[in-house]
Order: sequence, then structure tokens, then C-alpha cells
Amino acid sequence: MINKELIDPKSIVVVGGSNNIQKPGGKVLKNLIDGNFKGDLYVTNPKETLVQGIKCYQSPAELPDVDLAIIAIAAQYVPATVELLAQLKNTKAFIILSAGFSEVEGNEEGKIFEKEIVESINNVNGSLIGPNCIGIITPNHNSVFTLPIPKLAVKGCSLISGSGATACFIIESGIPKGLTFSSVFSVGNSAQMGVEEILKFMDETYDPENSADIKLLYIENIDKPQMLLKHASSLIRKGCEIAAIKAGSSEAGIRAASSHTGALASSDLAVDALFRKAGIVRCYSREELISVASVFMHKRLKGKNIAIISHAGGPAVMLTDALSKGGLEVPHIDGLAANELLEKLNPGSSVGNPIDFLATGTAEQLGTIIDYVDEKFDNIDGMIVIFGTPGLYKIFDVYEFLDKKMKTAKKPIYPVLPSIETAKDEVTEFISKGRINFPDEVALGYALAKVFYTPEPAPEKIVLPEVNRKTIRKVIDNTNEGYLSPAGIQELLDAAGISRVSEAIAKTKADAEKFASELGFPVVMKVVGPIHKSDVDGVVLDIIDIETAGEEFDRMMKIKDTSAVLIQPMLSGVELFAGAKYEPKFGHLILCGLGGIFIEVLKDVKAGLSPLSLEEARNMIKNLSAYKIIKGIRGQEGVNEEKFAETIVRVSALLEAAPEIIELDINPLLGNMEKVVAVDARIRINHKN
Repeated sequence: MINKELIDPKSIVVVGGSNNIQKPGGKVLKNLIDGNFKGDLYVTNPKETLVQGIKCYQSPAELPDVDLAIIAIAAQYVPATVELLAQLKNTKAFIILSAGFSEVEGNEEGKIFEKEIVESINNVNGSLIGPNCIGIITPNHNSVFTLPIPKLAVKGCSLISGSGATACFIIESGIPKGLTFSSVFSVGNSAQMGVEEILKFMDETYDPENSADIKLLYIENIDKPQMLLKHASSLIRKGCEIAAIKAGSSEAGIRAASSHTGALASSDLAVDALFRKAGIVRCYSREELISVASVFMHKRLKGKNIAIISHAGGPAVMLTDALSKGGLEVPHIDGLAANELLEKLNPGSSVGNPIDFLATGTAEQLGTIIDYVDEKFDNIDGMIVIFGTPGLYKIFDVYEFLDKKMKTAKKPIYPVLPSIETAKDEVTEFISKGRINFPDEVALGYALAKVFYTPEPAPEKIVLPEVNRKTIRKVIDNTNEGYLSPAGIQELLDAAGISRVSEAIAKTKADAEKFASELGFPVVMKVVGPIHKSDVDGVVLDIIDIETAGEEFDRMMKIKDTSAVLIQPMLSGVELFAGAKYEPKFGHLILCGLGGIFIEVLKDVKAGLSPLSLEEARNMIKNLSAYKIIKGIRGQEGVNEEKFAETIVRVSALLEAAPEIIELDINPLLGNMEKVVAVDARIRINHKN
């Protein structure tokens, strides 16, 4: 719980304050003093009487009542100090800079200390940041022991970081580009409050006039994904924008599992799904985070068509490539207005897009180009201006013109000013006007595309299709832990409204011949029992007569672990895949992609978190690398996307009715323009889930 004493304290004590500003206790005190903290400032240190000009108490017991305690002493002394301050000094907020707690692997004593601290603070309904953090920065106090301390702006970025060092590096990267900050929270071990709780506070106290609209997150562990989802999506619906780095996305995090879904799903895929569901722009580096935040600080791009305005060919080409790879377009510009514009530029210029007005171009010509793009080129949604200098002359006038046009243009303008050393004075003056610079055009291109294609948050209330819950619960409640029988799977699919192919299970040769004939040749036969049927030669296609059906039944029954043979009519269509896996803390992760062997070879899957809206399912399908196959390519029939999306959503409805399902594979689904039907499925349940 974040309280007023943490955000806007009337008094602060630095426990372990020092005259040595190379120590955390000394530096945090200096930062508070330099930041002109308006309240009462106290210090305790048993070895000092005066610290940085402030009277020093030898013990916290000697202090008057104090709102916020910043603690920078050895870990073993922290629990008793916290207890004393909480119980005797009415302290309701704590920032513990000290390390030596749960962050140290195998440090059981440190974990006990941390637990005791949290209990003491919770007993007085207090707030705790840390331990093992750099502190926080609010408009009221600079309670950090690090640099840089950014000059705060109400409409700057709120930064919440699980790593203090990373927070510093993000600020270091943003300040030279003109990015501003409104607050900084370093949560350290998150003993009481982590990134999720800070974001929750920002959501519950959001004020459109006085709160930051941009939130930047650096997360190492997502302990409360549902809290993060709820409050991130709520903030975005209120008009905010959020970008986040989630560290730890390597293949090493993928656990072994017996199903395709289990093998493909990972906690990182769940993070990806959560971010998309919330509308969070996911970033993978500090520089990317800063680039995305810088895009947020500009007018929102309403379409994907970009005009590139440059006096240098190379950067324009690289930017065009980056935009195209990201899914944005640099459309050709022609027509009467384009011809008019060309006449106003120097000979040799071109306006086809990129608009190249040469190294000899002037500030006035740049202004003219911007006016034409903004007012006369209806097929353009935004523009990127690249303007640097080889150092032959000053370009203050160009950047002055650019600033003025950015104030009046209806379409967003993104400035790429690459000469950060040669035109340092000019860039500095541009930034001083409240502007932001993108020194690298490719980084801007990728960031712009990432922001544009990040979906809006999913609806707060998702209406799932109706299912036969009574039948679903009967099957689940009467099934032991493990894989469901084919009959149980059929019942579940039917109850969920998921279309499936007709089939029969044969346990004798006579039944196999009879069922094959009744279903109609050609048929496919599959072993029942072995998990990976194709690996044991347990699938035979295009069986066209009774004799072959009988022979294959005899052969299949000799395969180890086979208990029966499944027979289905042979259908045609694109092989698709839908699956689900329970991910601890996150809930059910639903996946889709191409099916059959393609899922193993291509691993081209998209994921979403249940409950899943129809629009989310559609976006999952459209974002597959193999989407062109689903659409139909080179004369091949495509797939009914709406039926595929409906099937995915019905999987979600099934999971909501049966949360005991921990793995579900429908592979393949066969899809054509008429229908999408389940051909094979595997479902595993765990009643402890």
C-alpha cells in the first residue's frame, strides 16, 4: 500500500546518514538536500553529531515522530530499527537501501529479516520500498543514492524498475534525447510492493491533468500478472501509454512437456500474451524502451503511411527499410501537388518519397515540404524529418523552423537529428524547447512500427460463447488425473461446440472393417494409446478398402501401448493447430498456428491469455508468419478465418468451464473456406490445478 507519507512526507530521517557522499547513506542525504526537500530532515548515526550540516541523532530512539525513514545500515540491524520506528515514532513509510536480504541466494537469515520487516510495516499499515533498491524520486523528494536525478515534469514518464542500476541507465539514455520523467520507483526485492503495486497505485490515483500519461516498466519477475493486466489495461483505457521490458526471455525458460502446446508454451510466451492483452508495448532493450517512450511523447500516428523528409540519401534508405520491415509504408507521392512542391525545391531534388531536398536545402524549403505533406498529401499519416550537418555552418534556423512546424502541423512529425556532436549546440537548443530527438533513424522506424501495431487493451468484460457446462463438468469430475480417453475428448469438444470429424474406435478387426465401411472410404486410421502417433508409425492415411483397413488394424494393434484404433473419414484442407496450457500465476495460455508437422518444424505460433475475445483470436491468426497460407496462396484454397477464430475462442470457453485442463492439443484442425473441424485432440487434466 502506497501512502501519503511515502509520496509526500512532511519529515524524513536517513538512518545511517553519513558525511561520506560515496556511501549510500551519505549520497541519499546529499540528494535530499540538493533537491530542496521542504520538510524536516533528520539523520541518525551513532558515530556522528553533525552530518552534512544537519544535527545527527546517535539512535533512532532519540528521534521525534517522522513520516518516512530511509535506511542505509547493515541488514542485521534493519528489523529492530524498523520495528522501533513503526511502533514508537509513528513512521508509516520506509525505503530500505540496504542489501543482504532475499536477493542473496541461500541467505536464509536475510529472508527471515525481510519477513520480519514486512510484518512490522504491515502492522502499522505502512509502505515499504525495497530492500536492496536505489530509492524513489517524486516531485516532493529525491530519495535515491544515485545519479542522474532528472528534472521532473508533470507530463514526463513514470519509471518503475525492478533493478536500480537499470533505472539509472534508462534515465541516462533518455535525458540526452530530451525525454523527461515525472517520477522514478526502484522496487528492489519487492518485499511488500513490486512493479504491480506501484502501477496499481498510479491507476487508482490517476488524474488526467496532473498525472503522467506515459509509464515505463522494467520487470524481472511478474508475481501478480492479473494485477498487472488489470491496472495496465485500465490506465491505457484512460489515455495512458505503457512500454515495458521483461527480462528473462531465453529458450532456457521453456519447460519440457509431453504435448505440442506444452513444448511450445513458455512463461515468456505468457508474458508476451499478457502484454498484448493489456496493450503494453513490449521492448527488449533500454534503447528500444527510450525510443518507444519518445514516440509516445509525440502526436499519435493514425495510419501506417509515412513520408520521409531528408537531405541525406543513406539514412532515408535505411529508415525506409526499417519502416517496411515493421509493417509501415512509405507510399509513392505524385500528382499536381507533388509537382508544385518540386518546383519550389532546388534542382535535383525529388518528392517521390523519400522527399530528398539535398544538402543545399534550406530551412524555408523544409517548412514548405512539411506544409505540403501536412495539408496536401492525403495519403500520408505522419512524417519523419532527417536533418544533420557536416559542420560547414550552423543550423539553428532549421531546428527553429522544425520546432514551429511541429507546433502547428496536424500530422505527427518525428525529428531525426543525427549530428549530436557536430550540431551539439543546435540539438541542445532544440531539446530545451521541450522537444525530443531520435538520433538513430532505424531505431525510430522500429519503435514507431511497434507502437502502431500494439493492440488496444482487450475488453474489460469478455463474453465467451455458450457451452454445455453441465456436460463438461460431468466429464472432468468423473475423470482421473491424466489424459482423457477419446470418448471423453469427444464429449468435451461437442459440449464446447467445437466441430469435429466423425470417428469410431475399433477394438476388433471386425469392428475396424465395419466402421471404415460405414464412415466411407477413404479413411485414416490412428493408434489409441501412444502419445506421439506418427513417431511409432501409428497413423495411416488414404485407406481405400476393407481389406487394407483389416490389415492395418492387425499391424497397429501390435504397436506398444496401443489399446484400440481410431478411424476417421479422410478429409482435405489446411492443417491448423489450436492448443492451451496452464501457466502458473498467469492462467491458461491459448496458442494457434499451422498444424500437423508444421508446428514442430516452424514453431510458428501465437498466444493469448484466457478468457480470449474474438478480436484477440483474429489478431493471433493475422500475426502468424504463415498467415498467407491461411488466406490462400498461389491458387490454393485458404481457411475460413472466422471459423478458425471461433474455434480458438471456444477453446477459451472450455477452459473457463474446466480450469483443471492443464494441456490441450487439437492437432490437426482441418480448415477450408467452408468449415474448420478437429481431426485429432489430446487433453490432460490435473484436479489440483
